Amino acid sequence: MKIAIGNDHAGTEYKFAILNLLKEKGIEVINHGTDEESSVDYPDFVHPVAKAVENNEVDFGIIICGSGNGASMTANKYQNVRSALCWTKEITELARLHNDANILSLPARFISKPQALEMVKTFLDTSFEGGRHQNRVNKIACN
Repeated sequence: MKIAIGNDHAGTEYKFAILNLLKEKGIEVINHGTDEESSVDYPDFVHPVAKAVENNEVDFGIIICGSGNGASMTANKYQNVRSALCWTKEITELARLHNDANILSLPARFISKPQALEMVKTFLDTSFEGGRHQNRVNKIACN
């Protein structure tokens, strides 16, 4: 499995924790995020993640900013990207099960690091349910 990760200054600390988790799981990661905590613009770090997902260069993306909103909005501009802003493990599971989310957007200023790590585990361990949800997912993109 290969994952692209991107973050702004609000998500740097979370990214490092997630990178450790992914390394432990033997997952290859492409780091598009900042490693600093000085203010930066989240789109600069989200666009490369969304492009990698859209072009099937990676299996999934993880993006992190203060609220998760701006990052998710940016990623969802790409066709065939389904970025889910998740606040709980349960929402994360449903985003994969029902929406076939391929990017997890995390709100660093509103969840704890342990919550973020649980959400990443859930995201990676949950498969798309398909069935009745496939038709709905097929209608998301504006091709």
